[in-house]
Amino acid sequence: MSIGKNILHFLFGKDPDVFSKDGKIEHKLPKTRWDAWESRFKANQKYNWRKHKGTQAP
Repeated sequence: MSIGKNILHFLFGKDPDVFSKDGKIEHKLPKTRWDAWESRFKANQKYNWRKHKGTQAP
């Protein structure tokens, strides 16, 4: 059965694994990764998307 399942996944793709049982999007990342992502935006204003004008050179 495993070989057949692998072939089906190859041909038609896997089901997305980002939906919770309620049908809402839920990314399954560890809390440490979310905390690092959030602290990056707080620590460096370069990454603050709310203040970005789109005209600044990198």
